[in-house]
Amino acid sequence: MTQKLLPTIQSPMQLHGMKLDQLNQIAEEIRETLCGLLSTRAAHFASNLGVVELALALHSTYDFLEDRLIWDTGHQVYPHKLLTGRYGEFHTIRTKGGLMGYPNPEESDYDLFMTGHAGASVSTAVGLRSGDEILGRDNYSVAVIGDGAFPCGMVMEAINNAAFLKTKMLVILNDNEMSICPPVGGVSRYFDRLRSGRFYKGVKTELVQMLGKVPVLGDPTERLLYQIKAGVKAGLHGGMMFEDLGFKYFGPIDGHDIGVVKKYLKMVRKIDGPVLLHVVTNKGQGFKPAVEDPVYFHTPAPFETVGDEAVHKPKSSAMAYTNHARDAIADQMDHNDRVTVITAAMCQGNKLEPVREKYPNRFFDVGICESHAVAFAAGQAKVGLRPIVDIYSTFLQRSFDQIFQEVCLQKLPVTFMLDRAGLTAVDGPTHHGTFDYGYLRLFPNMVVMAPGDANDIGAMLDFSLSHDVACSIRYPKTNAAEIRRDLQPIELGKSEQIREGHDGTIIACGTTLEAAMDAAEVLAQEGLNCRVVNARFVKPIDTEMIRTAIEGTGFVVTVEEAMLIGGFGSALLEAAHEMGLDTRKVTRIGIPDEYVQHQSRPEVLAAMKLDAAGIAEVCRGVVAKSSVKV
Repeated sequence: MTQKLLPTIQSPMQLHGMKLDQLNQIAEEIRETLCGLLSTRAAHFASNLGVVELALALHSTYDFLEDRLIWDTGHQVYPHKLLTGRYGEFHTIRTKGGLMGYPNPEESDYDLFMTGHAGASVSTAVGLRSGDEILGRDNYSVAVIGDGAFPCGMVMEAINNAAFLKTKMLVILNDNEMSICPPVGGVSRYFDRLRSGRFYKGVKTELVQMLGKVPVLGDPTERLLYQIKAGVKAGLHGGMMFEDLGFKYFGPIDGHDIGVVKKYLKMVRKIDGPVLLHVVTNKGQGFKPAVEDPVYFHTPAPFETVGDEAVHKPKSSAMAYTNHARDAIADQMDHNDRVTVITAAMCQGNKLEPVREKYPNRFFDVGICESHAVAFAAGQAKVGLRPIVDIYSTFLQRSFDQIFQEVCLQKLPVTFMLDRAGLTAVDGPTHHGTFDYGYLRLFPNMVVMAPGDANDIGAMLDFSLSHDVACSIRYPKTNAAEIRRDLQPIELGKSEQIREGHDGTIIACGTTLEAAMDAAEVLAQEGLNCRVVNARFVKPIDTEMIRTAIEGTGFVVTVEEAMLIGGFGSALLEAAHEMGLDTRKVTRIGIPDEYVQHQSRPEVLAAMKLDAAGIAEVCRGVVAKSSVKV
């Protein structure tokens, strides 16, 4: 298909004068562009295919330089970016210096918030509308949120507040029966009933016939009022929960019918107070493999399209840390029937499908509800189970208070497996798991561990499940290293020396161990012999190792894929100070006080000096500035 219209769109205002067949052609061109992107790199795919018509309807109806648009869980904004003047840069998305895979206010005035976590859109939209009202503006606020994110506690809090304030705004429920994995829980079942109810089945009959008499542009006031009345009456048949909460409910409607969606968008704008428009879409719409397997095609590996098929490029055979963690969890569940696993809509991301299938009674997907997941785990631990909470590092931040109040304060033995810890490369600042050392080591009754390689993961999990307080184990999204050595057992607060050396000590915290070993090898060839230590524990930290390193070698370099503020290096300096050691001999490598932008993993590690070359460079610099004699 030759792209004729999409490349000409420099502003969404150009869409306002277009006919329906032109908008549908742009929809096809957007899908072609998305498929072309996936031939070059991994990217969010099925979710973006599902919102093409919705994005077109929104931007061809409203002016979002004046009105406000928030996309919840912003990985679905690719069509939005293509329609807001970024077609020419779209090929750079998720590359260093290119477009971000999420909304980014630095890219465009159409991106108001950098949204990477689910559930905050309704709250921010209510706040935007409230602020505009205070400042005397009549800007309309729109939040687009998926059914998978809807059970988030924040969403319910925002709906409650919007109804109390009688906020004039629109919440679009994009119902595709999916989050990353199929949604779970009572809210999901409620949406199932709405979707299959009498009103939705009949939406293509009398209501569509009535709406068909209303032109897309220029609805007469009297006809619009009749349409509103009919919509409210219809809503009462299906969306009673929302009506009772104070929202006007409309739908469900076909989210892939641009004309119908546009008519509803025009209609609800005239209503005072909050409105919920229930739009049904298909995740992966327009590409058969993605429709059939939206879980896999959420963020698939690069592929070429051949007709209706996806031909994937060869993958690396190396095993990822996530898979090692999954296997360690499965092994524990095989041997201990008190072990449970809890995840928050990340079964597929954490590769837990085999665990779910084998142990359905001890596997719990609570949906995008991380705070609940942790408090739920606390309840299980209180009665004698050994729950494992398996959540991305960046998402576990959402349960900070529950880690404090429900777990650590109660001295409960919950195990936290933190996937995607460290730098998540092309996902960018919303997804980097760089803060967990800092926010977890704050709490009494919390052990913080970081495996140096794949060999440590199973041993650490075994240690955690026999320990009497909470423990955390964090690992990155990358292929796992396996350092050859005589493995030393996991002992509380004890590190592991991997390499001998007297000139300096490189202390690797976590999976920076492989790069530290490689750096030490390079330095040895230059005549600088460095000891290498696998820290293993951030808390409690190995104080004897610290004393030996500072007193017994010329310099100490700590290496961590985490924020320097509050991280492992900070913990080491605190301990050294308490012991009266010379902290001037310590140099820290980690992530500075900034949000790290999206780029490939090798690029970002090099930029932070967390690769072998960077570590070796820092060590050379330390020697050059000191009195160390080699």
